[in-house]
Amino acid sequence: MMDFVLPPVVAVLVWWLGTGGVMLLDRLPRDSWRYTLGTATTVVAAALVCIARSADNTTTAGAYAGFVCAVVAWGWHELTFLAGWITGPRRSGCSEPSHWPTRLRESVQAILWHEIGILLMLALIAMLTWNRANPVALWTFGLLWTMRLSAKLNLFLGVRNWGEQFLPPQLAYLPSYFNRRSLNMLLPVVLVAGTAVLAWLIHLAADASGGQRAALLLVASMGVLAIAEHLLMVLPLQSTALWRWAMRRHAEAMAAR
Repeated sequence: MMDFVLPPVVAVLVWWLGTGGVMLLDRLPRDSWRYTLGTATTVVAAALVCIARSADNTTTAGAYAGFVCAVVAWGWHELTFLAGWITGPRRSGCSEPSHWPTRLRESVQAILWHEIGILLMLALIAMLTWNRANPVALWTFGLLWTMRLSAKLNLFLGVRNWGEQFLPPQLAYLPSYFNRRSLNMLLPVVLVAGTAVLAWLIHLAADASGGQRAALLLVASMGVLAIAEHLLMVLPLQSTALWRWAMRRHAEAMAAR
């Protein structure tokens, strides 16, 4: 039973704590950003070494190691983006929000370097794990990239909830590239396709054992969380309560300055 229970619990904890940690770090005072970036980059370098070393480890421990290190690598990109270190050549709001070709062009310019960085990291993880026995790091990072790209496209096309509460002051211009709608045509397609992939992963996990089962369930659990985040875009709910501890600490720090 624990083979099926532990991976989802670990995935939820890593997702919840990782998201909150990034929220705290990207809101630190500017004079601490150099230290934060240096420390985070060192941690990511260690995570990449761990991915390379665990790529032939087919045990349960190897699955967890690859999964956590891939999330750490993803967190580095989220941190550098939300802190405004690596975004894109455009760092201002949309010049013509009502003109969608302009909004599309300028939105790409606003996140271009960030997206290129993610693709380079994905290529590096692919090189470290290609044709090796434990590709869970590649699966995890690839899933995170795919679902986050989908989230960005849905924000552009239009959703009910933008999640602008999570944006730090240095990225306050980003909502000018979003569109407010109750629903768009892409989101149902993503939800159906994502659910089908999840069902397939769970089916494979049921027939697997050991490290392979853990790897499949870890990736599937992260996929469930990604689908839940997509649903929160259109449901009349707010997810800020999940990270109230991180947002409260930031507010307290700002008040004390």
